Amino acid sequence: MFERLREDIQSVFDRDPAARTTFEVLSTYPGLHAVLAHRVSHGLWKRNLKWLGRVVSNIARWLTGVEIHPGATIGRRFFIDHGMGVVIGETAVIGDDCTLYHGVTLGGTSWEKGKRHPTLGNDVVVGAGAKVLGPITVGDGARIGSNAVVVKPVPSNATVVGIPGRLVERRSPRDTAHREKLAQKMGFDAYGATEDAPDPVANAINCMLDHVHVLESKMSRMCEVLKSMGYTDEEVDLPELASCEIVSTADELNRLEEGESGEERSGKIQEK
Repeated sequence: MFERLREDIQSVFDRDPAARTTFEVLSTYPGLHAVLAHRVSHGLWKRNLKWLGRVVSNIARWLTGVEIHPGATIGRRFFIDHGMGVVIGETAVIGDDCTLYHGVTLGGTSWEKGKRHPTLGNDVVVGAGAKVLGPITVGDGARIGSNAVVVKPVPSNATVVGIPGRLVERRSPRDTAHREKLAQKMGFDAYGATEDAPDPVANAINCMLDHVHVLESKMSRMCEVLKSMGYTDEEVDLPELASCEIVSTADELNRLEEGESGEERSGKIQEK
């Protein structure tokens, strides 16, 4: 019993840099209180004292804001950070060294009895507000992003984000030199925010860059064919593409406006 308690306290120190002393952890961490109360309620549930187990669970919910059904199975060194709004269903199974943040739901999608809640492997992290629903399995070492809604199994060491939850995968190696060249021409870093996570805006721009590359290639071939047939025309230099930026904050907007004002002033000085 005391060994498990020491493990729980140490897991708080390992995963929350705000924790300072053992007394502080024991007295002020509702996630730890909820886990300790669940051990009592789960023991009563296994001894067929189900009503009493539900009473203990309900009292813990009032005190901590964390609702863990006494029938849920939880492994060692389980840590609930902040705690408020966490709901763990009756048939949920949680492995060792897992971490849940506030607002997480391990819920069911059916009113039928039997296994209807998720199973988390070891070392799983579920971000704030995420919902993991149904009798699915989340593999060891998986990461579920904040506010994701996961309704399908997650393989080990994978990361899931979005609604509905989608796996985040690194791009497979391929020739992207043309895309980088076009992005550099326009002053936009197509990979700045999408190295590991799917950004729909950047993905849309990447598709546009690929499309522009194909159009440029076709136009170049058409010009070569026309020249071989004797067609001549004046060489026209394409205008240089101005830098484009997605403005998302007031600071960026002010910086862009200041940059434009500086360019105008320098232009006037050169004219004089």
